[in-house]
Amino acid sequence: MNATQTGLISGLILGTAAAVGGFSGFLIALLIGVVGLVIGRILDGELEIGDLLGRAKDRR
Repeated sequence: MNATQTGLISGLILGTAAAVGGFSGFLIALLIGVVGLVIGRILDGELEIGDLLGRAKDRR
């Protein structure tokens, strides 16, 4: 699945959450989506935990 398809599915899910749960449901779905994205990137090796925490790779 490419980024366009992932973005489309995410938008549809967030739109459904906003329609059903109101603004608070939208924010909760958005927060969970961001957490899932970060975890997925870490597992794929595209993101290092040190990048999130602001630590340089070569600093010890």
